[in-house]
Amino acid sequence: MAFGFTPKFEESLDLNGLSPDRYLAIALEAARQLGWNTTNINKSGFTAYTGFSMRSWNEEVNLNINENTVNLLSKCLGNQLIDWGKNKDNINNFIAEFNKIQSSWSEDQINEKVTSTETELQSHEEAGMNETPAASLGKVQGFFSLFVPREGYYITPIIIDINILVFILMLMSGVSVFEPSTNDLLKWGADFRPITLDGQWWRLLTSVFLHIGIFHILFNMYALLYIGLLLEPYLGKLRFGAAYLFTGIISSLTSIYWHPLTISAGASGAIFGMYGIFLALLTTNIIDKKTRSALFTSIGIFVVFNLMNGTKAGIDNAAHIGGLISGLIIGYAYYPSLKKPDLLNLKYITVIALLVATLTTSFVIYYQIPSDGIAEYETKMRDFAKKERTALAVFNGEKRSESQMLLDIKDKGLVNWNEGLKLVNEADKLNIPQQLKDRNDTVKQYCLLQIKKYGLLYKALKENTLQYDKSIDACNDSIAAIIKSLNPKDSH
Repeated sequence: MAFGFTPKFEESLDLNGLSPDRYLAIALEAARQLGWNTTNINKSGFTAYTGFSMRSWNEEVNLNINENTVNLLSKCLGNQLIDWGKNKDNINNFIAEFNKIQSSWSEDQINEKVTSTETELQSHEEAGMNETPAASLGKVQGFFSLFVPREGYYITPIIIDINILVFILMLMSGVSVFEPSTNDLLKWGADFRPITLDGQWWRLLTSVFLHIGIFHILFNMYALLYIGLLLEPYLGKLRFGAAYLFTGIISSLTSIYWHPLTISAGASGAIFGMYGIFLALLTTNIIDKKTRSALFTSIGIFVVFNLMNGTKAGIDNAAHIGGLISGLIIGYAYYPSLKKPDLLNLKYITVIALLVATLTTSFVIYYQIPSDGIAEYETKMRDFAKKERTALAVFNGEKRSESQMLLDIKDKGLVNWNEGLKLVNEADKLNIPQQLKDRNDTVKQYCLLQIKKYGLLYKALKENTLQYDKSIDACNDSIAAIIKSLNPKDSH
């Protein structure tokens, strides 16, 4: 038995004194008695799909007859990391059902089943049934092969490698492995409406390759790996890569349209887009009918579960929804060229048409998103920060005469605080979200306290008295409390 990246259980058996054709005939009956859907039937074995259960999201069972042995493999089709013993139960249930049939059937019944199986094999060969998409999951040769491009799995590892490389470069630059700060995320290209709409449109794309901590990238790359193994063999390199970029851009646009003040990053929007494409294809005849029912259940539950989980605070569900809907549209747009693979021009025309549609839609939405005065607010706050730095520099520890100190408090300190207060009052008149209005009110109180404090310091120095010390200390305590409230620990 062996366990791999995808939860699975494997076991090898002998032919139990049977010829390969007899073993196959009984094995098919055992699978069907268990309620499994069988497909890919050939002289060497078959593939079967179990039903949905509370402990799993469907499994794929492969039976392969090789000389005098039989290899049985049950593996999960969903994105679960643990199978709770379901794969082992599938193998044990199959063996029990096989032994039950073998012991109860007469020689004539077995011969009759062998004949009907041969007829079924012939019909499958004439129909030219293809390999199931889930079969590509079994072709992963070791953990590191997941990151190496190969035929049928070329673009997915490249995207995974780029995401990992960006994360490593972030760590090397000093970004936290678990909780990157908002400043770090913005520096590396996160999506944030005020900045993105202020000419930095490229954040719509860079944010798709950026992640907020180690757990964020691990979960996203696992989901991308799974859908890539399933979907890329169908789409091919061009369609898969284009779809990832298209859905990523649309998901980023959806995010800034919905969230005026959320810093967004991560591949999850584009990944939802790829799942959307696969869901669209699962409603067509591109994929074998028996395979469709099993995969539709597992993929559907993954999407619904993650959308529900996305309602939690800190998760950008708008990007998920934008990616999913755009993925569904792209999936149906790809259908004609997938149905007629020999028409290469149709494939290229479809991708170009989707590129034009994505860019046009993005252009229109980008300029339709209301700025809400946020960009102007940010400009005023940057100006305020400059005034603040100049005012605070009055007490930088340099030795000055009393007259020079009084002049600096008045002309550098009080003047800049009053100019800063003017900027805050102007910002209060802008059309900004309530969250920023509340913050602006706090900044105003901070500014008024600094003006009061500097006035008291001016009097204390000019009059050479300590009578204002308690009032100055009270101002300092209030200022410290405001600074703490304005700069809480970064959270995402």
